[in-house]
Amino acid sequence: MDIIEAILTRRSIRKFTGEPVSRQDLETVLRAGCHAPSAHNFQPWEFIIIKDRDKFEKIAKIHPYAKMLPQADVCIIVCGDSKRQPKLGYLIEDCSASIQNILLAAHGIGLGAVWCGLYPEEERVNAIKEMCLLPEHIIPVGMVVMGHKGEDKKTEDRFKTEKLHYERW
Repeated sequence: MDIIEAILTRRSIRKFTGEPVSRQDLETVLRAGCHAPSAHNFQPWEFIIIKDRDKFEKIAKIHPYAKMLPQADVCIIVCGDSKRQPKLGYLIEDCSASIQNILLAAHGIGLGAVWCGLYPEEERVNAIKEMCLLPEHIIPVGMVVMGHKGEDKKTEDRFKTEKLHYERW
């Protein structure tokens, strides 16, 4: 799949078959996450890979938009290291770019995935920090729930010329 096709056809998938994701496919999407752009090339991202079903259940209880997690095969929590990137805005942008790369890579190799936000929701951030024993300087930004697709979604054209502003508003 070429990159433009991947961007234009990627959709959030919230239904999964439960079939295991291969180690090679998992590594492929994580490599894509590591190749995201970052401010000053600080690359502040860190990844927590969760496959434990008990943790899936716990996360689904604390995150109102992660109810599909128990049907997936993997949850990638993308965190930012505030020692590597002390400017919070850049840290969030960098980790978000990493998440987008992961989503596109998953789609490109035929997997389904959905981005579930963590930061800036304090309750979610603190619950993940506690569950995953994160050091103080590690901030959970978002998580990607991923697995083999249990649904297909139609694509839609989201391009709207009225959102384009040249030179000024």
